Amino acid sequence: MALVLPSPNHVVEVAGLRKFFGDHAAVKEVSFTISAGEIFGLLGPNGAGKTTIVRMLTTLLPPDGGTASICGFDVRREPHRVRECIGYVPQDLSADGALTGYENLLIFAKLLGLKGAEREKRIAEVLSFMQLEEAAHRLVRSYSGGMVRRLEISQAVLHRPRVLFLDEPTVGLDPVARRGVWEKLFELRQKFQMAILLTTHYMEEAEAVCQRVGILNRGEMSASGTPQELKERLGNPGATLDDVFARFTGEQLKPETGGGYRELRQVRRTRRRTR
Repeated sequence: MALVLPSPNHVVEVAGLRKFFGDHAAVKEVSFTISAGEIFGLLGPNGAGKTTIVRMLTTLLPPDGGTASICGFDVRREPHRVRECIGYVPQDLSADGALTGYENLLIFAKLLGLKGAEREKRIAEVLSFMQLEEAAHRLVRSYSGGMVRRLEISQAVLHRPRVLFLDEPTVGLDPVARRGVWEKLFELRQKFQMAILLTTHYMEEAEAVCQRVGILNRGEMSASGTPQELKERLGNPGATLDDVFARFTGEQLKPETGGGYRELRQVRRTRRRTR
Protein backbone atom coordinates (compact mmCIF):
# COMPACT_ATOMS: atom_id res chain seq x y z
CA MET A 1 0.00 0.00 0.00
CA ALA A 2 1.36 3.41 -0.98
CA LEU A 3 1.97 5.71 1.96
CA VAL A 4 0.06 9.01 1.80
CA LEU A 5 1.37 11.45 4.38
CA PRO A 6 -1.13 13.89 5.91
CA SER A 7 -0.72 17.54 4.97
CA PRO A 8 -2.55 20.67 6.10
CA ASN A 9 -2.96 21.53 2.40
CA HIS A 10 -4.53 18.19 1.45
CA VAL A 11 -8.32 18.35 1.63
CA VAL A 12 -8.66 14.86 0.12
CA GLU A 13 -6.42 12.03 1.35
CA VAL A 14 -6.89 8.49 0.03
CA ALA A 15 -4.63 5.57 0.98
CA GLY A 16 -5.00 1.95 -0.11
CA LEU A 17 -8.71 2.34 -0.87
CA ARG A 18 -10.46 -0.93 -1.75
CA LYS A 19 -13.97 -1.96 -2.79
CA PHE A 20 -15.38 -5.40 -3.59
CA PHE A 21 -18.66 -6.41 -5.20
CA GLY A 22 -18.88 -10.06 -4.32
CA ASP A 23 -15.62 -11.64 -5.46
CA HIS A 24 -14.90 -8.80 -7.88
CA ALA A 25 -12.34 -6.23 -6.76
CA ALA A 26 -13.67 -2.98 -8.25
CA VAL A 27 -11.05 -0.76 -6.57
CA LYS A 28 -7.63 -2.10 -5.57
CA GLU A 29 -5.28 -0.25 -3.22
CA VAL A 30 -5.85 3.19 -4.76
CA SER A 31 -4.00 6.14 -3.18
CA PHE A 32 -3.90 9.85 -4.02
CA THR A 33 -4.25 13.31 -2.48
CA ILE A 34 -5.84 16.57 -3.62
CA SER A 35 -4.84 19.99 -2.32
CA ALA A 36 -7.00 23.05 -1.77
CA GLY A 37 -7.54 24.86 -5.07
CA GLU A 38 -6.42 21.88 -7.16
CA ILE A 39 -8.37 20.19 -9.95
CA PHE A 40 -7.57 16.47 -10.03
CA GLY A 41 -8.82 14.25 -12.85
CA LEU A 42 -9.59 10.54 -12.62
CA LEU A 43 -9.27 8.99 -16.07
CA GLY A 44 -9.98 5.47 -17.19
CA PRO A 45 -12.20 3.29 -19.36
CA ASN A 46 -15.70 2.23 -18.36
CA GLY A 47 -15.51 -0.17 -15.45
CA ALA A 48 -12.11 1.09 -14.27
CA GLY A 49 -13.47 2.15 -10.87
CA LYS A 50 -13.83 5.92 -11.27
CA THR A 51 -17.47 6.23 -10.26
CA THR A 52 -17.02 3.68 -7.45
CA ILE A 53 -14.22 5.81 -5.98
CA VAL A 54 -16.33 8.97 -6.22
CA ARG A 55 -19.24 7.23 -4.50
CA MET A 56 -17.01 6.07 -1.67
CA LEU A 57 -15.54 9.54 -1.17
CA THR A 58 -19.01 11.11 -1.15
CA THR A 59 -20.15 8.53 1.49
CA LEU A 60 -22.63 6.81 -0.85
CA LEU A 61 -20.67 3.52 -0.72
CA PRO A 62 -18.68 2.20 2.25
CA PRO A 63 -15.04 1.31 1.51
CA ASP A 64 -13.98 -2.28 2.18
CA GLY A 65 -10.41 -1.36 3.02
CA GLY A 66 -7.90 1.45 3.18
CA THR A 67 -8.60 4.97 4.42
CA ALA A 68 -10.11 8.12 2.97
CA SER A 69 -10.64 11.52 4.55
CA ILE A 70 -12.22 14.71 3.25
CA CYS A 71 -11.40 17.99 5.00
CA GLY A 72 -9.85 15.88 7.78
CA PHE A 73 -13.01 13.79 8.35
CA ASP A 74 -13.01 10.03 7.83
CA VAL A 75 -15.57 8.94 5.23
CA ARG A 76 -16.56 5.86 7.26
CA ARG A 77 -16.54 7.23 10.80
CA GLU A 78 -17.72 10.81 10.12
CA PRO A 79 -19.95 10.70 7.01
CA HIS A 80 -22.16 13.59 8.17
CA ARG A 81 -19.17 15.89 8.62
CA VAL A 82 -17.87 14.86 5.19
CA ARG A 83 -21.20 15.72 3.55
CA GLU A 84 -21.12 19.19 5.09
CA CYS A 85 -17.91 20.09 3.26
CA ILE A 86 -18.52 18.51 -0.16
CA GLY A 87 -20.59 19.13 -3.24
CA TYR A 88 -21.43 16.32 -5.65
CA VAL A 89 -22.65 16.34 -9.24
CA PRO A 90 -23.38 12.74 -10.26
CA GLN A 91 -23.21 11.43 -13.79
CA ASP A 92 -26.96 10.73 -13.70
CA LEU A 93 -29.19 13.70 -14.41
CA SER A 94 -30.02 15.46 -11.13
CA ALA A 95 -32.02 18.47 -12.39
CA ASP A 96 -35.79 18.08 -12.74
CA GLY A 97 -36.90 19.11 -16.23
CA ALA A 98 -40.47 19.72 -15.06
CA LEU A 99 -39.30 22.52 -12.72
CA THR A 100 -37.67 25.86 -13.43
CA GLY A 101 -34.01 26.47 -12.72
CA TYR A 102 -34.95 28.57 -9.69
CA GLU A 103 -37.28 25.87 -8.35
CA ASN A 104 -34.54 23.24 -8.65
CA LEU A 105 -32.16 25.48 -6.71
CA LEU A 106 -34.81 26.28 -4.09
CA ILE A 107 -35.35 22.57 -3.36
CA PHE A 108 -31.62 21.97 -3.00
CA ALA A 109 -31.21 25.04 -0.79
CA LYS A 110 -33.94 23.78 1.54
CA LEU A 111 -32.35 20.32 1.69
CA LEU A 112 -29.06 22.00 2.61
CA GLY A 113 -30.75 23.84 5.46
CA LEU A 114 -30.43 27.33 3.99
CA LYS A 115 -33.19 29.67 5.16
CA GLY A 116 -34.79 33.05 4.53
CA ALA A 117 -32.77 35.92 3.14
CA GLU A 118 -29.54 33.90 3.14
CA ARG A 119 -31.16 31.22 0.98
CA GLU A 120 -32.38 33.76 -1.58
CA LYS A 121 -28.98 35.44 -1.57
CA ARG A 122 -27.16 32.17 -2.28
CA ILE A 123 -29.58 31.26 -5.10
CA ALA A 124 -29.17 34.68 -6.69
CA GLU A 125 -25.38 34.43 -6.41
CA VAL A 126 -25.11 31.05 -8.13
CA LEU A 127 -27.56 32.04 -10.87
CA SER A 128 -25.42 35.08 -11.60
CA PHE A 129 -22.13 33.19 -11.33
CA MET A 130 -23.30 30.46 -13.72
CA GLN A 131 -24.91 32.99 -16.08
CA LEU A 132 -28.37 31.50 -15.66
CA GLU A 133 -30.25 34.58 -14.44
CA GLU A 134 -32.27 35.06 -17.62
CA ALA A 135 -33.23 31.38 -17.69
CA ALA A 136 -34.00 31.08 -13.97
CA HIS A 137 -37.79 30.93 -14.43
CA ARG A 138 -37.83 28.72 -17.52
CA LEU A 139 -38.51 24.99 -17.32
CA VAL A 140 -35.24 23.06 -17.28
CA ARG A 141 -36.48 20.78 -20.07
CA SER A 142 -36.02 23.79 -22.38
CA TYR A 143 -32.36 24.26 -21.38
CA SER A 144 -29.40 23.35 -23.55
CA GLY A 145 -27.08 20.61 -22.29
CA GLY A 146 -24.51 23.15 -21.13
CA MET A 147 -27.12 25.11 -19.18
CA VAL A 148 -28.33 21.92 -17.48
CA ARG A 149 -24.81 21.07 -16.36
CA ARG A 150 -24.20 24.60 -15.07
CA LEU A 151 -27.47 24.38 -13.12
CA GLU A 152 -26.40 21.06 -11.59
CA ILE A 153 -23.06 22.54 -10.55
CA SER A 154 -24.97 25.49 -9.08
CA GLN A 155 -27.00 23.08 -6.95
CA ALA A 156 -23.81 21.43 -5.68
CA VAL A 157 -22.07 24.67 -4.64
CA LEU A 158 -24.96 26.49 -2.94
CA HIS A 159 -23.44 25.74 0.48
CA ARG A 160 -19.91 26.73 -0.66
CA PRO A 161 -18.22 23.34 -0.22
CA ARG A 162 -14.48 22.97 0.13
CA VAL A 163 -14.41 19.97 -2.21
CA LEU A 164 -16.49 19.45 -5.35
CA PHE A 165 -16.92 16.02 -6.97
CA LEU A 166 -17.94 15.91 -10.62
CA ASP A 167 -18.62 12.57 -12.33
CA GLU A 168 -18.14 13.13 -16.08
CA PRO A 169 -19.41 16.73 -15.92
CA THR A 170 -19.35 17.32 -19.69
CA VAL A 171 -20.49 13.97 -21.10
CA GLY A 172 -22.96 14.54 -23.92
CA LEU A 173 -22.06 18.22 -24.39
CA ASP A 174 -20.82 19.83 -27.60
CA PRO A 175 -17.37 21.49 -27.57
CA VAL A 176 -18.74 25.00 -26.99
CA ALA A 177 -20.85 23.89 -24.02
CA ARG A 178 -17.93 21.93 -22.60
CA ARG A 179 -15.71 24.99 -22.79
CA GLY A 180 -18.34 26.97 -20.88
CA VAL A 181 -18.36 24.41 -18.08
CA TRP A 182 -14.54 24.41 -17.95
CA GLU A 183 -14.48 28.18 -17.58
CA LYS A 184 -16.83 27.99 -14.60
CA LEU A 185 -14.73 25.26 -12.99
CA PHE A 186 -11.66 27.50 -13.26
CA GLU A 187 -13.57 30.38 -11.70
CA LEU A 188 -14.79 28.21 -8.80
CA ARG A 189 -11.26 27.05 -8.12
CA GLN A 190 -9.83 30.56 -8.21
CA LYS A 191 -12.63 32.32 -6.33
CA PHE A 192 -13.12 29.84 -3.49
CA GLN A 193 -9.87 27.81 -3.50
CA MET A 194 -12.18 24.86 -4.02
CA ALA A 195 -10.60 21.45 -4.59
CA ILE A 196 -12.25 19.64 -7.49
CA LEU A 197 -12.16 15.97 -8.38
CA LEU A 198 -13.59 15.15 -11.78
CA THR A 199 -13.87 12.03 -13.87
CA THR A 200 -13.76 12.42 -17.63
CA HIS A 201 -13.30 10.54 -20.89
CA TYR A 202 -12.14 13.68 -22.72
CA MET A 203 -8.36 13.86 -22.81
CA GLU A 204 -8.28 17.45 -24.05
CA GLU A 205 -10.50 18.34 -21.09
CA ALA A 206 -8.16 16.65 -18.64
CA GLU A 207 -5.13 18.38 -20.11
CA ALA A 208 -6.77 21.81 -20.19
CA VAL A 209 -8.46 21.72 -16.78
CA CYS A 210 -6.51 19.42 -14.43
CA GLN A 211 -3.29 20.21 -12.59
CA ARG A 212 -2.82 16.46 -12.00
CA VAL A 213 -4.49 13.30 -13.24
CA GLY A 214 -4.64 9.66 -12.18
CA ILE A 215 -5.21 6.91 -14.72
CA LEU A 216 -7.24 3.96 -13.49
CA ASN A 217 -7.34 0.57 -15.15
CA ARG A 218 -9.15 -2.49 -13.77
CA GLY A 219 -9.48 -0.85 -10.37
CA GLU A 220 -5.80 0.08 -10.01
CA MET A 221 -4.01 3.40 -10.32
CA SER A 222 -1.79 2.73 -13.33
CA ALA A 223 -0.14 6.16 -13.38
CA SER A 224 -0.51 9.62 -11.86
CA GLY A 225 1.11 13.02 -12.23
CA THR A 226 0.74 16.20 -14.23
CA PRO A 227 -0.33 15.72 -17.86
CA GLN A 228 3.14 16.87 -18.95
CA GLU A 229 4.92 14.42 -16.64
CA LEU A 230 2.84 11.52 -17.95
CA LYS A 231 3.52 12.44 -21.57
CA GLU A 232 7.25 12.65 -20.87
CA ARG A 233 7.16 9.13 -19.40
CA LEU A 234 6.37 7.74 -22.85
CA GLY A 235 9.71 8.97 -24.20
CA ASN A 236 8.02 10.41 -27.30
CA PRO A 237 8.34 14.21 -27.76
CA GLY A 238 5.09 14.29 -29.72
CA ALA A 239 3.05 12.21 -27.26
CA THR A 240 -0.46 13.31 -26.37
CA LEU A 241 -2.58 12.50 -23.34
CA ASP A 242 -4.56 10.16 -25.62
CA ASP A 243 -1.30 8.26 -26.14
CA VAL A 244 -0.78 8.15 -22.37
CA PHE A 245 -4.30 6.83 -21.87
CA ALA A 246 -3.82 4.12 -24.49
CA ARG A 247 -0.42 3.15 -23.02
CA PHE A 248 -1.71 2.67 -19.47
CA THR A 249 -5.17 1.23 -20.25
CA GLY A 250 -4.79 -0.39 -23.67
CA GLU A 251 -7.95 1.36 -24.84
CA GLN A 252 -8.99 4.22 -27.12
CA LEU A 253 -11.84 6.60 -26.32
CA LYS A 254 -14.77 7.74 -28.45
CA PRO A 255 -16.85 10.09 -26.27
CA GLU A 256 -20.40 10.98 -27.17
CA THR A 257 -21.70 14.46 -27.89
CA GLY A 258 -25.24 15.76 -27.62
CA GLY A 259 -27.43 18.83 -27.55
CA GLY A 260 -30.25 19.72 -25.19
CA TYR A 261 -31.92 18.33 -22.07
CA ARG A 262 -33.45 15.26 -23.75
CA GLU A 263 -30.28 14.32 -25.63
CA LEU A 264 -28.21 14.78 -22.48
CA ARG A 265 -30.56 12.54 -20.50
CA GLN A 266 -30.31 9.80 -23.15
CA VAL A 267 -26.51 9.96 -23.28
CA ARG A 268 -26.26 9.66 -19.50
CA ARG A 269 -28.66 6.70 -19.46
CA THR A 270 -26.55 4.97 -22.10
CA ARG A 271 -23.36 5.73 -20.18
CA ARG A 272 -24.88 4.34 -16.97
CA ARG A 273 -25.68 1.01 -18.67
CA THR A 274 -22.16 0.62 -20.05
CA ARG A 275 -19.95 1.79 -17.19
